Amino acid sequence: MNIEGADKIYKTMRVLIKDKPGYLGRLCTVIGDHGANIGEISRVKVGVQYNTRDVSLTVASEEHLRAVMESVGKLEGIIIEEVIDPVMEIHRGGKIRTVSRVRLESLAEMRRIYTPGVANVCRAIHANPELAREYTSIPNTVAIITDGSAILGLGNIGSLAGMPVMEGKAVLFDKLVGLSGVPILLDTQDVDAIVETVVNIAPTFGAIKLEDIAAPRCFEVERRLIERLDMPLMHDDQHGTAVVVLAALLNATTYVGVSLKNETVGIIGLGAAGLGISNLLMAHGVKRLIGTDIKEEAKALLAERGGHPTTLVELMKEADIVVATTGVPGLIKDEMVRPGQIILALSNPNPEIRPDVARSLGAAFAADGRAVNNALAFPGIFKGALSARATRINDRMKIAAAKAIAAIAEKGELVPQILDPQVHLAVTAAVERAALESGVARPEA
Repeated sequence: MNIEGADKIYKTMRVLIKDKPGYLGRLCTVIGDHGANIGEISRVKVGVQYNTRDVSLTVASEEHLRAVMESVGKLEGIIIEEVIDPVMEIHRGGKIRTVSRVRLESLAEMRRIYTPGVANVCRAIHANPELAREYTSIPNTVAIITDGSAILGLGNIGSLAGMPVMEGKAVLFDKLVGLSGVPILLDTQDVDAIVETVVNIAPTFGAIKLEDIAAPRCFEVERRLIERLDMPLMHDDQHGTAVVVLAALLNATTYVGVSLKNETVGIIGLGAAGLGISNLLMAHGVKRLIGTDIKEEAKALLAERGGHPTTLVELMKEADIVVATTGVPGLIKDEMVRPGQIILALSNPNPEIRPDVARSLGAAFAADGRAVNNALAFPGIFKGALSARATRINDRMKIAAAKAIAAIAEKGELVPQILDPQVHLAVTAAVERAALESGVARPEA
């Protein structure tokens, strides 16, 4: 079975293998014959006659896994002890916790950290609220807020089921830029209730990151919160994605030798990501942007923002650059591709058109969404905004982030690697500078 392009499943098979030459090789051969990919093989325990090993596998489906296990189970000298799901295991107990930055090893230390010493700090902040920036964790803490209505590609599965995603965002904040991310799960999808809840908890945080809130509700929630809160706030599905797409297009157009601002850009799919991308591209200076969606309401929103609604067929005829964010595999048919187009088909795991197919049909450049991950953008954007004490995250800051990301990509790459620390340092610095230059940074007290 070919697992290329499939929604891959990762498993670890724990096996007892007879401690004699050839048995491990037979195991690997059977797994390979079934089209499964072998990752790491590690020794867990050494026995008298058998060794216990963990074999990491990538398979296409649970059915594919069962077929592999059935054949392995027939091998003489091989005993399957258990199959472990490494993704589930790494989530067991959650991925984050709150830890202290200070020692607590004596009563004297406790009295300084807590009562009675802490009262002095409370009085100081009461007299001068600006001191909270110096004497609390608030300016280093981001709320990660979801109503669970658009979790990944899973849809409206509720905020509780979305908690693993929010924890993952918190891990990225911590590891990439040293911010504390705190997941907040909202048990409501009512706009008024969401806005009031966020406003009421906002004093706890230095910034607010809205996450996985479905369109069109996300637009209203974000708009109203920006009006009421004087702090960095961003709906990541819109703006984080838009920043990385802009970075990718800056490089793609450079490789092809055209000007992004002068090309006709077509956006297929006008949900949170599609409209966020549209807004940022127009803010960057794209002169003509067209878009399409199955919902007339989404097209109307694009028109309100300065874009031009159209049909899928017409978009593919007119657009020099195509960005698709629909979640519909194979939506772009072969006959729609026009020679010379730049096509980013961003739906994962299966794009609207495979890049190799698009290139074979004459596209000048084509890529899918595997590299276009908003984790390249949001950690540094929030870090830079907080460092500048910004009251907003504006388009100038987002464009600065995109340019910083594009500049660090290796030659021939659309964007750099997510775990490259230089990316996040560069984005932080660029966003902080843009906040200062655009007048949304607060002066130091």
